[in-house]
Amino acid sequence: MKKTVAVMAAAIFIAGQCLAAEEQAAQKEQPAAAKAEVKAQTKCPVMGGAIDKKHFADSDGKRVYFCCPGCIATFNKEPAKYIKQLEDAGITLEKAPAKEEGKAPATSSPAGGCGAGCGK
Repeated sequence: MKKTVAVMAAAIFIAGQCLAAEEQAAQKEQPAAAKAEVKAQTKCPVMGGAIDKKHFADSDGKRVYFCCPGCIATFNKEPAKYIKQLEDAGITLEKAPAKEEGKAPATSSPAGGCGAGCGK
């Protein structure tokens, strides 16, 4: 009888230790999940104004939005610089649609001029 009680107590102790270890592992994983949070682009990487989804350029498989068509030309001079700037700020850029054979990379139409405060 004493052996049975001792074995039961040991089993309960071991089970408790396993549960505590699982809880600690889950707590360590939570910060990693928080880092994976998606932060959408809301500001133009060139002028810093609010984006208008009618004005965009696709580069390196990513779609970047702008406040006005004038910012697209500036972006196209150094796209990697602006993409890095956005991603370093924690922005998750949308994937560009697959490029069709024989078509130029997508950009918005420059019709309509710049937005308020663009200065271009």
